[in-house]
Amino acid sequence: MKSFMSRAALAGVLMGVSVLASAATPAPKGAEVFIVSPEDGATVSQTFTVKFGTKDVALAPAGDATPNTGHHHLLIDAKDIVPAGAVVPTDANHMHFGKAQTFAEIKLAPGKHTLQLELGDKNHMAFDPPVVSKKITVNVE
Repeated sequence: MKSFMSRAALAGVLMGVSVLASAATPAPKGAEVFIVSPEDGATVSQTFTVKFGTKDVALAPAGDATPNTGHHHLLIDAKDIVPAGAVVPTDANHMHFGKAQTFAEIKLAPGKHTLQLELGDKNHMAFDPPVVSKKITVNVE
């Protein structure tokens, strides 16, 4: 019985820690992100600049615990946004801008591509609710 109780207590602690670790940061009130350029439907060269915009939220580097701040992640050809409380992956579809950058020079293969911004918290986690831009399409020559 004592062994069972010890295991149950340990399981409870571990479950509580996992819930706390995955709790999403509340989105800053009124926060918006958007792609300044290129415009939706634009034709661009293989290497081009994407400019990021924000409204009602300050940018801060990853790891900076200043309340109501975040940093950009550029989703390229991503099927879905990163859900609230999930860490933005590091892969070909998710570019991290953890130094609070406001633009990026990117290179894409010729063809049609989608771009979307998603704001992350100090730990690269999506806010609750997620703060995302409109998804745009670019035609790469």
